[in-house]
Amino acid sequence: MKLVIVESPTKAKTISKFLGKGFTVKSSFGHVRDLPKSEMGIDIEKNFEPRYVVPTKAREKISSLKESLKKADEVILASDEDREGEAISWHLIKALDLEKKNKKPYSRIVFHEITKSAIQKALEHPRELDLNLVDAQQARRVLDRLVGYELSPFLWKKIRRGLSAGRVQSVALRLIVEREREIEKFQSEQYWTIGAELAKKGDAQIFPANLIEKDGEKIEKTQIMELFSGKYTSKKTTIENQKSADEIVADLKTASYQVSDLTKKEAFRNPPAPFTTSTLQQASISNLGWSAKQTMMVAQKLYELGHITYMRTDSVNLSLESLLSAQKSIEANFGKQYALESPRYFKTKSKSAQEAHEAIRPTNLEATPEDLEGSLDSAQLRLYKLIWNRTIACQMQSAKLSQVKVDISAKGKSGEYLLRANGSTVIFDGFLKVYGEGASKETFLPEMENGEELEAKDVTSTEKATTPPPRYNEASLVKVMEEHGIGRPSTYAPTISTIFERKYIDKNEDKKLIPLEIGMVVNDTLVEHFPQIVDIDFTANMEEDLDGVAEGKKDWVPLIRDFYEPFHQNLEKKTETVKKEDFVEKLDRKCPDCGSDLIVKFGRFGKFIACSKYPECKFTEKTAEEKKVDDEFSGETCEKCGKPMVVKRGRFGPFLGCSGYPECKNIKGIEKKTGVKCPKCKDGEIVEKKSKRGRIFYGCNKYPACDFAMWNKPTGEMCPRCGQPLAFAAKGMVKCSSKECGFEQ
Repeated sequence: MKLVIVESPTKAKTISKFLGKGFTVKSSFGHVRDLPKSEMGIDIEKNFEPRYVVPTKAREKISSLKESLKKADEVILASDEDREGEAISWHLIKALDLEKKNKKPYSRIVFHEITKSAIQKALEHPRELDLNLVDAQQARRVLDRLVGYELSPFLWKKIRRGLSAGRVQSVALRLIVEREREIEKFQSEQYWTIGAELAKKGDAQIFPANLIEKDGEKIEKTQIMELFSGKYTSKKTTIENQKSADEIVADLKTASYQVSDLTKKEAFRNPPAPFTTSTLQQASISNLGWSAKQTMMVAQKLYELGHITYMRTDSVNLSLESLLSAQKSIEANFGKQYALESPRYFKTKSKSAQEAHEAIRPTNLEATPEDLEGSLDSAQLRLYKLIWNRTIACQMQSAKLSQVKVDISAKGKSGEYLLRANGSTVIFDGFLKVYGEGASKETFLPEMENGEELEAKDVTSTEKATTPPPRYNEASLVKVMEEHGIGRPSTYAPTISTIFERKYIDKNEDKKLIPLEIGMVVNDTLVEHFPQIVDIDFTANMEEDLDGVAEGKKDWVPLIRDFYEPFHQNLEKKTETVKKEDFVEKLDRKCPDCGSDLIVKFGRFGKFIACSKYPECKFTEKTAEEKKVDDEFSGETCEKCGKPMVVKRGRFGPFLGCSGYPECKNIKGIEKKTGVKCPKCKDGEIVEKKSKRGRIFYGCNKYPACDFAMWNKPTGEMCPRCGQPLAFAAKGMVKCSSKECGFEQ
C-alpha cells in the first residue's frame, strides 16, 4: 500500500477519486512543525538554526499519520508545488522519522492541477525533495521571525503592548500611510473645461467636441505623484478662472468652425493575459467586491476540488493541452470566427516566475460556468466564471474597432482655437463578447471631410477641481506591491489581512484603505528609527535574494547574517535612546487626584487621558472625541432592565453596554444614522452596522422586528424603477439595493 500525504482533506478527497485500491490518501492539515510561539526559536549563535516543534493542534494528526504509516510500503509526499508546499513535505519527513526510525521509502510528486491525467503523470515522474526551495521558505520564516520577535517588543515598550512589525506588512502599511499624507497635503485648484455641441451645416445630428488649444497653447491638467516623496507637481491649465472661461465661451459662440484634420483608422484591442495570483485578486476585488483573503480562500477550494490550476503563481504561461481545449470551447460556444488559427502566447514579466508553472485557469475549459451551477456554491461559481471568462478571452480574436478623430479649428474675434471630437464603433467584438466592455458602447460621428464648415449649437464651460491621488483599495495595493516586488503571490492576501487585524488600517464606506491613528504612529516610528525595514528597494531586493536561494544560487545563512547584524545593532541603540515619553502627548492640565501632569496615552482600544505618575496614580479620563460619542448616545435606555446605556470600548470599537452590569449584561452596537427611512417597515431608519466579521453594512434600526439590510450605503433616494433605496457603488455608480431590479446609473 502506498500512503499519499497532502495538505487538506478536500484535496485528499479529490485525489482519492483518481487513484486505485493500492493507495491511501491522508491530509496533514497544513504544517506539522513550526517555530515555537512562546519564544523566538532561533539559535543566532549557531548560524540561525531554527528549533521546530509540533504544535498542539498537529500532534493528533501526526499520531494518525504514523498509524497509517505502519500499514504503508511507500510514502508519497504530494503537497503543493511552491516553497511552502516543499517545506511541508520536508517537515513531514522529519516529523514521521522517514529518514531514521521508520526508514520507509518516500518520494515527492508535484502537479499544477488536480486532474486524473496530472496525478498519473506526477506518479510516473516522482522526484527528490528540492532542498533549495525548503531553504528559501526557511530563510523567509527565520527572517520574518527575527524582525517580528525583536522589533515588536520595541513597539510594546515605547508605544503600547499588542503592536507588531513585519518585514512585508510594514512596507504595505507605509504605502497606505504615505498616500494618506499626500492626500492631506494636496491643495485643490479650480479649473474650467469648455465643450461645444457642433453639427454640420443643415444637419440635425449634433456631436460633442472639447477645447484642447487656444492660440496654439495646449489646455491640459496633468498631475504627477512621486511615491513616498510627498511631492505633487501640476501643469496648470490656461483657463484658471470663471472670467477667462466666460470670455472664451462668448468668443466660441460666434466663431467660425472648420474641420482641420480628420483621421480614420481601424484599431485592434487585444485581450489581457490569463490570471496570475495578483491579477486574479485585483479582478476579484474590482468585479466581485471581495477582499484578497476571501479571493484566495475561494480559489483554494476550487483548486482542491479540481476545477482550477494552482492559484499561487506569477506565471502567465498556458499548457499546450489547455490552449487546444480553449480553441475547442471557443468554437463550440461562440463560433469559429471568434477562435484563433494559432494560440496566443503571453510573456511572463516576473523574474521569479518559473516557465514550467502555469497561469490560473480552469482544469477543463470545456466545462462552462453554466455546466457547474449544480456542483459549486455561489461564491465558487462567481470566481470560476471570472477565471473561465479570462482564460477563454485570452485565446479569442482581438476586438476590431473603427476610430475617428476630428480636429476642428475655430476662429473667433479674440483668438484661434482647436477642438477635438472622438468617435468609435465596434466592428467585431472578439474577446469583448466574454470579457471587458461590450459592443454596445459606441460613439457615432457624422461623415465629415477636411475643410468642411461646421456650426456651433451650444458652447458651455464646466468648473472643475484638481483631485488628490486616490486612496488604495485592496486591488490597487496588491498591484503596487507586485510592481515594486514587495512580497510574492502567496503573501499578498495574508499581509493585507494582518494590518487589518492589527487595527492599523480600516476601510471607509467606499471600500478604500485608510490608516488608523495607531497605524500612523507605528509607521512613523519605523520610518524614523528603522528606515531599512520599510524601504521598498530593500524589501524588493530581499525578495530577489530569497528567489536566489530557491534557485540554488545563494546560501541562506550569509543572507540572514548580512541583514541581522546591522539590524540588531540599530535595535539595541534605539532601545536605549528612544524614550517612551517621545510618544506621549502632554496636556496643559494637572491630574485632579495628585496634581501631576496629564498625558494622552494609547490603550488597547484607542487613546485615553491618564496621569503621568501611573502606576502610583491611576486616574484616567476620556478624550474629547470619546466624550462627543458619549454625548451623542446619552439618553438611551436598556430595553431589558430600563437602566441607562453607557458607551464602552472594545477590540472592535465603541459599543453600548448597560450601566447595570454585571447584573444586566445587555450590549448593542453603536449605529451611525444615515437619515434614510426603512423602506420595509416604514417606521425605522437605516443605520450603519458591523457584521461579526467586521464588515460594514446598512440595516433597519428596528431589528429584529425588521430585518431589512443592504451592503452599500444608501444615497437617500429611491429607485425610479422599483422604489427600493439607491446605494453608492464602485466607480462613481449608483445602483438599486434590490438584486432583482438591477437598475444603475
